[in-house]
Amino acid sequence: MSRTLLAIILVLFASAAALAQPPAQQRPAQAAEAPSTEPGKPVPDEQISQTQHAARFDGVELKYTATAGTLLLKDAQGKAKADVFFVAYTADGADAATRPLTFSYNGGPGAASIWLHMGFMGPKRVQMAEDGFQAGPPFELVDNDSSPLDVTDIVMIDAISTGYSRPVAGENPNQFHGANEDLQWFGEFIRRYVTRFNRWRSPKFLLGESYGTFRSAGLAGELQQRHGIELNGIVLVSTVLDFATIRPAENNDRPNITFLPTYTATAWYHKKLAPELQADLKKTLDESRAFALGEYATALLKGNRLTEAERKAVAQKVARYTGLSAEFVEQANLRIDSARFRKELLRDKRLVTGRLDGRFTAMDADAAGERQEFDPSNTAIQGPYTALFVDYVQRELNYKTDMMYYTSGPVQPWNYSPYTNRYASHVEPLRAAMARNPFLRILVVCGYYDMATPFFGAEYDVMHLGWEPGYQQRVSWGYYEAGHMMYIRQASLRQLKKDVAAFIKSNQKK
Repeated sequence: MSRTLLAIILVLFASAAALAQPPAQQRPAQAAEAPSTEPGKPVPDEQISQTQHAARFDGVELKYTATAGTLLLKDAQGKAKADVFFVAYTADGADAATRPLTFSYNGGPGAASIWLHMGFMGPKRVQMAEDGFQAGPPFELVDNDSSPLDVTDIVMIDAISTGYSRPVAGENPNQFHGANEDLQWFGEFIRRYVTRFNRWRSPKFLLGESYGTFRSAGLAGELQQRHGIELNGIVLVSTVLDFATIRPAENNDRPNITFLPTYTATAWYHKKLAPELQADLKKTLDESRAFALGEYATALLKGNRLTEAERKAVAQKVARYTGLSAEFVEQANLRIDSARFRKELLRDKRLVTGRLDGRFTAMDADAAGERQEFDPSNTAIQGPYTALFVDYVQRELNYKTDMMYYTSGPVQPWNYSPYTNRYASHVEPLRAAMARNPFLRILVVCGYYDMATPFFGAEYDVMHLGWEPGYQQRVSWGYYEAGHMMYIRQASLRQLKKDVAAFIKSNQKK
């Protein structure tokens, strides 16, 4: 065979192989971004870096050890499955039997724990602009005297396939990406951590944000029943326990009810309400709650049996509490989708409001559109938090890696089985965990301007947390004039620290 003919054959073979692959933009994002799972690669070693530090809280110095690294998780047969990244902050010289220990994480699903870590929990935080708005580069890392480190040791955990956490080579990432799977591996990490670092006797708390609250509600029972680990308390930050409160559909009017008070708060902030409603935010929100759960809920339940007069009267009241026009409310059949609200409220100024935080605004390319171009409250924190976290971990915590830090990891599709529809709920699992452990207490903290997990949705879920008054009596609340990440606003951060510290102190002994 001539060299020319051989070359032609090789070119044709390569072309055929290329044509057999779908274009890159058509491949699933997970397949393109997921960590390597090639068989035959060595199982990673646990990489641990410990550094010594000191911080001041209310004028008192605390010396602590920061442990940044990975724990290798294995299945029941001892097979390595995933390498989970964590950062732990532990007070030097403290008695492990009495020193509280808080496991903390963000949500998503798919979100790394960078946001809680660098905004609230860690001894360093990202400096945002006034009231938590976007900061200009170069960004600044400052001491965080509002960290709860003075009252509890802290372990920040990145879920598998987020942050620096990865499945072991050869393991299918999908086995970790689901509601029950997530509980199993978080529970295994906690068991592994308390065993490795001798913390079985410590008072234990969970502090999760967003989907992390859904995780915590299920994890309480997972730890109880699989590992024999009981909790003293759970802090739910920007809560969703039942997805029926945030996902509207033709057969689900619940989100229209639970979002309405958040629309009221956001309209209040942007001065779009009537003068009498602008006078006192809390009083106005109480009115909005009462209307949402009463007359508004009744109107939605009546569906097409609502008379024309009733429809117009309710539309006027919805308009009054949202800052929208009654005409728009009627055209929307009294049901205001949150994306439409964010686009409509300030349309006369060609502005949209934020989803994570309704205080934020931005200008879209198309002021007449139905959906916003981007969420200004999300983009405001993405750059500062990412840059400063990666630098902090490598430079101050001495954890060296060239791996990409996934602030939002490739975890979709997320498996919600055994739930049979779109409305996964952990209200009942949380109730069951509280029934088994009568000492378990809950703190729910909410931002008034949060349109990702509205505060009235959290209240609605707790209204249905068991029928006996004893359950609700074990739940306390904190409210902040901020959004989903209330800690980016200085005043809210300070109040959040007070609320969380008081909760941990009051519940660290059974």
